[in-house]
Amino acid sequence: MAGIPLGRFVWYELLTSDPDAAIPFYTKLIGWDTATWPGMDQPYTMWMNGETPVGGLMQLPEDAVKAGAPPHWLAYVSTPDIDHTTKQAASLGGVVHHVMEIPTVGKIAILADPGGAIFAAYTPAGETPGGEGPPEQGQFSWHELLAHDHEAAFGFYSKLFGWEKTDAFDMGEAGMYQMYGLPGTGIPLGGMFTKPKEIPAPPHWLLYTMVDNVDTQAEQVKQMGGQVMMGPMEVPGGDRIVQCMDKQGAVFALHSK
Repeated sequence: MAGIPLGRFVWYELLTSDPDAAIPFYTKLIGWDTATWPGMDQPYTMWMNGETPVGGLMQLPEDAVKAGAPPHWLAYVSTPDIDHTTKQAASLGGVVHHVMEIPTVGKIAILADPGGAIFAAYTPAGETPGGEGPPEQGQFSWHELLAHDHEAAFGFYSKLFGWEKTDAFDMGEAGMYQMYGLPGTGIPLGGMFTKPKEIPAPPHWLLYTMVDNVDTQAEQVKQMGGQVMMGPMEVPGGDRIVQCMDKQGAVFALHSK
């Protein structure tokens, strides 16, 4: 479909066991507001960064609960042809969990890479959500994959979405951290590394949101009943990050300059 980019992160969805509790947690922590997506058969709550929607919120589906899925954030990656992307993902060793078309919204495929990390591919019906340029406060700024095998994972995503390697750095015993981005830009979208065995979680995507001050927000996470899992700490380049868990068990991360 002309005009729809390939390989751009465009939407971020929280699937949670308690939407009513998640809303005040994130709106207070990050400064988002909420709004209802118009024209939907079922009400759908959007996260609003000012006047711009950045993602959504919904109840974790019962079938996902029965399958053992915890509350989690789900990243949507744009594609001009969802059918081609879905077939290609399967041919590359990925898993197609669910494909659906939502009138006025577009086509969505819930997929897993060969290592088991869940993500969504999305062909929007109208304009592509999300913006260009450096992330601003309240926007998602970094997309990190804790992979079963980061080299194999990069091979999968590079064929699926055209991502290219940018910089990499050696984390010592933790191995290499490989950054990636859209072709020809040189600007990284995120990074991926092989998940250490001591991290008690399956391979997964960790999504970072830009905030004013991660040290202040980390304290706020604890005050509101969430957990700080790692950090706050400085990363190469001088930025600061903190990795957290909300009250329902969804893992997320914050990032500040």
